[in-house]
Amino acid sequence: MAATEGTAALAADPSGAPSTPGVTGAAPGEPGTPGDPGAVGHPVATVGLAAAPSWLSERLATGTHPDARRAFDLARAAFIDGHRIDMGGLATTLGVDRATVFRWVGNRDTLLSEVLWSLAGPTLVQADEATAHLAGAERVAALLTRFVDDLIRAEYFRTFLRREPARALRLLTTKESEIQRRYLATTDWIVRRDLGDAPFGGAIDPASLAYLLVRVSESFTYADLITGEPPSTERARTAFRHILRVA
Repeated sequence: MAATEGTAALAADPSGAPSTPGVTGAAPGEPGTPGDPGAVGHPVATVGLAAAPSWLSERLATGTHPDARRAFDLARAAFIDGHRIDMGGLATTLGVDRATVFRWVGNRDTLLSEVLWSLAGPTLVQADEATAHLAGAERVAALLTRFVDDLIRAEYFRTFLRREPARALRLLTTKESEIQRRYLATTDWIVRRDLGDAPFGGAIDPASLAYLLVRVSESFTYADLITGEPPSTERARTAFRHILRVA
């Protein structure tokens, strides 16, 4: 987690026209941005952060560390422009030394993880808003399919995956960063909202179903890094609908 052409994600100009009702600041198929009116306070954007906060996310949330916010915003803008987040270059731009940047935002993995989630959270909100006309398992399947599609189509996100595949998989799909835990918590919340606390008559608990759905999402979003096959929205859609018993 964290993050399409337009991540996570996700297509043209990240500050373009809104793609879904209630979500502004993102063009069709691109990730949302932190601070978008449609994302601020939305449970889909906040439940993950609440479940797995980091030292940096808490510093950014308080609003009392303007230097950390400035460094984060510069790093995020560079990422969206398709550039590698470089701590030395960031320090030069900010007019400080590397040690100061590390005090402000932590190490590179910490900063990169928060940049990725800052894109993934609002993108999940966009997917949620775009599927608001649906209900139950149909909505869960459509929401996650939309999210996978956005990530697959986000060119700057794919650029990051191609440039740093090992780091990307480590940060996005393992316990090495908070991203996967946030995505799991968010998906668990969505499952409980749309399917209740006993999905399919209690055949599976929400946490286990959320874990399965997240793994399917990761498998088809990052298929090129895992198996060498192209990422596939359609295969993800088919898998989601099968798991969720959507005809």
